[in-house]
Amino acid sequence: MATDIQDLLAFVAVVNAGGFREGARMSGKSASSLSDAVRRTESRLGVRLLNRTTRSVVPTEAGARLMERIVPALGEVEAAMDVVNDFRDRPSGTLRLNVPVSAARLVLPALITPFLQSYPDIRLEVIAEESFVDMLAAGCDAGIRYDERLEQDMIALPIGPRFQRFATAASPAYLDAWGRPEHPRDLLKHACLRGKFPSGAMPLWEYERDGETISVDPSGPLIVRIGGAVDLSVQAAVDGLGIVYLFEDWLRPYLDSGALEPVLEPWWQRFTGPFLYYPGRRYLPSPLRAFVDFINAQRYGSESVREDVGTANRPAS
Repeated sequence: MATDIQDLLAFVAVVNAGGFREGARMSGKSASSLSDAVRRTESRLGVRLLNRTTRSVVPTEAGARLMERIVPALGEVEAAMDVVNDFRDRPSGTLRLNVPVSAARLVLPALITPFLQSYPDIRLEVIAEESFVDMLAAGCDAGIRYDERLEQDMIALPIGPRFQRFATAASPAYLDAWGRPEHPRDLLKHACLRGKFPSGAMPLWEYERDGETISVDPSGPLIVRIGGAVDLSVQAAVDGLGIVYLFEDWLRPYLDSGALEPVLEPWWQRFTGPFLYYPGRRYLPSPLRAFVDFINAQRYGSESVREDVGTANRPAS
């Protein structure tokens, strides 16, 4: 039998105050509203809870029994509300992010340590995968994706470098032996190290220069799953097995050390960097709200939170 908790609170206020008038003064409600609440409770329960006289209001035996049980229960409710308030006022709990492996490698390392140092009561769980999963259905609070992969009706917040490039590279030994491509179509005559999504799709290699965009579908001796196996293709390129196509930032240490040499650098395609995306603005879980505030404070790029997500060239290996 359902009873409104506000009516129970009114009953407790009257008993504790010893009357409707004093209960109204202490609770900030009118005496008539307290009286109505008690009557509703008695009607729902089918028993009298208070004995009323012109001089006093005291609980019946049933009312006294109810007070014995309801006061501790209401205390538990108040304690539970305090726990929720702690989540609001002092961010704590678990934040789950669904991100591509590239973001886990190239974007999050610079953010995780300072974020967790700033919010020691938050635990961060990162799920890195390349499948286009439903972030919410997967039990995550937010995700990192590039423009073309953003779900509709999501808030998008720039995170990490605002622009990135795809780079093509090979070892000097390979290029000395097989020649240096001068045009993207020359790649069709070379051994190229390819990547494949979990869906089986194998993205084309895309290039752009002076307004001309070219996509090529080269072949080669090695195909790796985009994500966790990409380092195999990088090592194969360093070993002289062929040409690799990957995020410039991923290849940068090898380019700087000379282990890999840039290939077709004037054609490297530039694309918009990733976004943190999450549903809605109101009542965000406190760990997510803290992360959003933290990212905003980092001042990555000049863009602010936006609601209309555009499109950019697809970033894929």
